[in-house]
Amino acid sequence: MSQIILASASPRRRELLEQVGIEFSICPAKGEEVITSTKPQEVVLELSKQKAEEVAAGTLSYNESHKDLVTPQDILVIGADTVVSYGDQILGKPVDEEDAIRMLRMLSGNTHSVYTGVTFVFIDKSGRTGEYSFYEKTDVSMYEMTEEEIRRYVDSGEPMDKAGSYGIQGKCAIHIRAIEGDYNNVVGLPVARVYQELTRLGFPIYNKSV
Repeated sequence: MSQIILASASPRRRELLEQVGIEFSICPAKGEEVITSTKPQEVVLELSKQKAEEVAAGTLSYNESHKDLVTPQDILVIGADTVVSYGDQILGKPVDEEDAIRMLRMLSGNTHSVYTGVTFVFIDKSGRTGEYSFYEKTDVSMYEMTEEEIRRYVDSGEPMDKAGSYGIQGKCAIHIRAIEGDYNNVVGLPVARVYQELTRLGFPIYNKSV
């Protein structure tokens, strides 16, 4: 029996794990994000690692101080972070509506890349830990968006909590011309790669047949 913890409050990541039938709990990381690189693939690896390590450290501390309440089991903490990259610019979540409009003008009619970094922190029954990270990249091409279309989309409120100011699974779907790579990676978590990596590493992601 093992426990899986998602170190993210993202409803999209939660839905993707639920979609493939994985049982897990949610414990969002709350620490300050520290970035030391300008390369998107390195940024998402840094941030996913920080999230997973923070939650794993909290879990270890709790287990150690509540031995009478905790049943020893293998634990997997999954940290993830997603950014959009266009040219040499990393586009995170917009700070306001004008920022969202700026990003969408930039992406309109062009191809950009979406990077998601994933970090696994493994904690075995004795408290020993291990760690593994990877990133997935997907290229997304958008149709030209008119100023009216951009403002209508921003007015919907959908872009405001999303990297790059759009949700491929939402209202912005009508503006997506093509993708090259994993669609779910753009949504927020490359669940197929997550499963393949965990299978390769020998971690039982399913506690029972599904």
